[in-house]
Parts: sequence; structure tokens; C-alpha cells
Amino acid sequence: MKPLNLRVLIADDHPAVRIGIESTLRESSGVTVVGAARDSTEMMELLKLHDCQILVSDYAMPGGLHGDGIALFALVRQRYPLLKIVVMTMLDNPGIIHSLLDIGVPCILNKADSVSHLLPAVHAAYASGRYLSPSMAEIAARTAPHRPDAHAHAALSKRELEVVRMFVSGLTVTEIATLLHRSKKTISTQKGSAMTKLGILRDMDLVRYGMEMGLTNTSAAPVPPGLPVVF
Repeated sequence: MKPLNLRVLIADDHPAVRIGIESTLRESSGVTVVGAARDSTEMMELLKLHDCQILVSDYAMPGGLHGDGIALFALVRQRYPLLKIVVMTMLDNPGIIHSLLDIGVPCILNKADSVSHLLPAVHAAYASGRYLSPSMAEIAARTAPHRPDAHAHAALSKRELEVVRMFVSGLTVTEIATLLHRSKKTISTQKGSAMTKLGILRDMDLVRYGMEMGLTNTSAAPVPPGLPVVF
């Protein structure tokens, strides 16, 4: 039988963390690290260059052209549906954990948990299984995802919902205006109108609402200017 050789790409904005992840993975003779990225820009470029099977990535990596968080992983899932993803994060937000599970990322590690969970998570991801490190498993078990009324946003116009989806996926009003070829004022007005209809006053509550409603999905992921955004 041919020995298993998993090709893994690493992405994290902290050099020491990248080195630590690579060192841990190299302890296994069945894993080959094909590259390491410091942000979403490098990550997407490396995914084009290398035929890898598993992505081990930090959740928050500011500065890249493709953003980070839910929107980035949704984009990766859209472009590389066969690629398995293991997310590592210091965040313990139940909404984030359940949103990752919702978009098909079932292997999630807390960086505060033992590094011994990394290799099992990589193998679980390869086998299309689920692996949550202890603290993540505890949060997921005691916080069933709370969903508001599934029809709560029915009053929103198509364009208002479009803006809300992109905003809660991490894009700024300016970025949304650029992607949709509308003015910043128009996007701000549509966002404000949507919040009024939803009875939401603060941006953080809008983001929470979007995560609870599962609006942070592939359709809201960033796309290059000039390409259609499909909803």
C-alpha cells in the first residue's frame, strides 16, 4: 500500500506561529508542507501554484486582498471545493464556530489548546471528518446556534440584502461600493435602510445578526472588480 502523503499549505500572519505549525506537521512522515503564507493574498497565490489537499489557516489575517474570516474561507470553499480546511484561532466566539461549521469547515482548533491536536485535525480533515479541540468542542456543545426568525429579512430589498451580506462578511462600505460599482453614499443609505427595517442600531449587532442568519456565505465573499456578484 502506498504511504499516505498529505500536502498541506499553512497560512498565518505571525512568523513564529507559521514556524511552529510547520515544525509540528513535519514530525509526521505522512505530511508535506508545500508552502506558508502570511495573508490571504499569498495564500490564494500559493493555492494556485500548489496541488495541496489541506489548508491549515489562522482565522484572522488582516491586510490581504481577499480579507479573512468567514468570507475568506467561504471564497476558498467556492474556488477549491475539494480542499480540506483546518482553522486555528484564539477567538472563542460561538457565532464564529457555528458559522465555520455551517460553511463546511468542521475542523477548528483553539491556539490556546495543546498543539498535539494539530495532526489529528489534519487527518480528520483529510477524511472529511470533524475535529474540534477541547475548548472549541465545549463551546459548540453548550451553545447551540441561535437563529432569529428565518423570514426576518424578507422585508429587505434585493440590494439591501446584498449589502448586508457583504458587510457582515467583513467588507467595508467603501469596498462594497467599489465591488458593486455604486457610490459610497448609496451603499451607506442601503445599509442604513436595512438596519432600520431589521430594528438594528449598531454595526456589531448587524454582524451578529448576519452570522446567526447564516448570511456570511460564499455569495458574500469578495470578488475581483468587474465580475458579477451572484446572490
